[in-house]
Amino acid sequence: MHIGLYFGSFNPIHTGHLIVANHIVEHTDIDKVWFVVSPHNPLKDAHSLLNEYDRLHLVNLAIDNNPKFRASNVEFHLPKPSYTIDTLTYLSEKFPLEQFSIIMGSDSFQNIHRWKNFEQLVSRYSFVIYNRPGFEITERHQASITQLSAPLLDISATYIRRQVKEKKSLRYLVPDAVKEYIDSNNYYK
Repeated sequence: MHIGLYFGSFNPIHTGHLIVANHIVEHTDIDKVWFVVSPHNPLKDAHSLLNEYDRLHLVNLAIDNNPKFRASNVEFHLPKPSYTIDTLTYLSEKFPLEQFSIIMGSDSFQNIHRWKNFEQLVSRYSFVIYNRPGFEITERHQASITQLSAPLLDISATYIRRQVKEKKSLRYLVPDAVKEYIDSNNYYK
């Protein structure tokens, strides 16, 4: 089975994430997308980050009833900080019959040369890259790349958290179950 790994903080998961993941399953040879919830991205502000188990729960709520999606907490049990190459090495050993690809935006791929052991990443794994406006891929680093134009929404988790703080509606920005859980637990206030 070909599994696409979609890494992120998912703080919170939103409709934009789901649209990209669904487009990739429908328009590539990827059979399933695993949403790999990162406990903490060292480049992101920790104080606005929900507990990883709460974010994992929100992902599970968002993808409920979609057999092509799965929430993964694999990085919760690996040494911190989590590096993509370490996560993929672990998953490849644990699931030797699966083929793994990395899902990312073209903006992230532009910085791949800064990632830990990026040479191993690009030589061992393929990439499914969705185009982001203003971030054209000019250097491929000899990586196996499937590039596509997925429908993108100009929303972000930062915007959603700001909406909550300003007591604005999250309707249509996140799945209803995620909205209700955020509301009932007073997240991001």
